[in-house]
Amino acid sequence: MPDLSRTITDYIASWNETDPHRRAELIAAVWREDGRYVDSMTEALGRQQIGAMIAGVQQQVPDSAFSLIGEVQPHHDVARFRWQLGPAGGPPLLTGLDVAIFDADGRLRQLIGFWDQQPQG
Repeated sequence: MPDLSRTITDYIASWNETDPHRRAELIAAVWREDGRYVDSMTEALGRQQIGAMIAGVQQQVPDSAFSLIGEVQPHHDVARFRWQLGPAGGPPLLTGLDVAIFDADGRLRQLIGFWDQQPQG
């Protein structure tokens, strides 16, 4: 079985990567071509939409970064993990829990995001 924790680490890195070409490489490494991201405010289908969604979030909070809170908890073809978004050295703007579903090759098939509180604006 592939290292699902590593895939999630690379997934988080894709959210923090500001170079569009490098971000696209990370997305291609961790997502199936037809992967699906969904949370309470958005849905992105496929690598291109996922990349555009990430770029949009980076524009909204340019001085912030995502990081993992604690350990990734994988089993079988799923994993859950907690994350936070905020400025370096500052309090988090947003925290949440995501559930990831993987294919046999360890790429993300679907990611379902939950926020601890709904973002304002």
